[in-house]
Amino acid sequence: MTANPGLVERPTAARPGTRRLVGALAVTQTVGYGVLYYAFSVILGPMSRDLGISNATAAGALTVAVLVAGLLSIPVGRWLDARGGHALMTTGSVLGSMAVLGWSQVHSAAQLYAVFVLIGVASAMVLYEPAFAVVVAVTDPARRGKALLGITLVAGFASSIFIPLTGQLVARVEWRPTLAVLAVLLAMVTVPLHGLALRRTAPVLDRAERHRRGSPGWVLRDPAFWLLAVTFVLHGAALAVIAVHLVLYLVSLGHPAALAASLAGLLGLLSVTGRVVTTLSTRWLPMATIAGVIFVGQGVAMVLLPVVGRQVPGAIACLVLFGLGFGVASIATPAILLDRYGAAGYGTIAGTLAAPVLVAKASAPLGGALLVAAVGYRPLVLCVAGACALAGVLLLLLKWRPTARAASPR
Repeated sequence: MTANPGLVERPTAARPGTRRLVGALAVTQTVGYGVLYYAFSVILGPMSRDLGISNATAAGALTVAVLVAGLLSIPVGRWLDARGGHALMTTGSVLGSMAVLGWSQVHSAAQLYAVFVLIGVASAMVLYEPAFAVVVAVTDPARRGKALLGITLVAGFASSIFIPLTGQLVARVEWRPTLAVLAVLLAMVTVPLHGLALRRTAPVLDRAERHRRGSPGWVLRDPAFWLLAVTFVLHGAALAVIAVHLVLYLVSLGHPAALAASLAGLLGLLSVTGRVVTTLSTRWLPMATIAGVIFVGQGVAMVLLPVVGRQVPGAIACLVLFGLGFGVASIATPAILLDRYGAAGYGTIAGTLAAPVLVAKASAPLGGALLVAAVGYRPLVLCVAGACALAGVLLLLLKWRPTARAASPR
């Protein structure tokens, strides 16, 4: 695949240094994901008891946040293409900090859901999609792969840092003061870094370029885009189901709860390894091919888990194979989009793809819970296996799609 030749970027002067930009975004993504997403799993239990609501009702708030982020991904992408990420991500950091502080003061389910609407808005403004769009806009094409990998490698440890940190804080000061501390931390780290490091990252465009970047219509006429959308919807839904249900499934296989949680923790650590392996492999193979093979491997791992997962070595082997692909989509998506469509209008294109993927991630765990209630965990795991395998096959087919079928913008 080759980048679409219809749009050509113009160089801009006085851009921020790549290392400084990548370093700043690596830190803000780690803290942003840690506070806005991963801390929730620790807060969930004590918060539900304090508010007098069920865990399921409370968990629905996070689903709302992810849905809101998905719905906003397209307008956020348009903003990034037109104006860059400086004002957007700095404002989002302020909003996210205020929302987390507001979260610490909720006293009802309605208030909780209202706060998580704001957290969803902030997430759309500050997490991976806008960060990647900024990097794509201002980084030399030869350095983009390393820049994106650097950000995701560091941010891949967000769960490993913030889940234990939040747990320690809750154990010492309860959940409300914990959220207040996390809100202050989010503000102190992300607001100044976004405010300083993202200056001069706005694209320099004439009116015609601005119009073309803001219109994804030509991309929507490319059949390969819809192939990508189906691929990442399937894979994103499968990962979301596993992230929520894996511990309970391992317990159902006979593993103690503490061991099941430890085994599930392998996924976060292995996701970093998988990103490194994937990026290094692009020296020899296209990203779509590499990701396709990894996704198929994840499908194989999930097929084998019900068979060999009752024994600890078998469970570890399956989770290692599955975990290597746990974070691959985050670097495969921008690489494949850049390979096929180029960097011009990246924010809008990536936002258009992210919208259905985020909706799938938000709704799949609930669908999984309903399936488990109806027929048990084994069919759910086999559905995850099928989704991963099909996603991998579709990506392997993608490299045979002629790029000439991608309509050029007018």
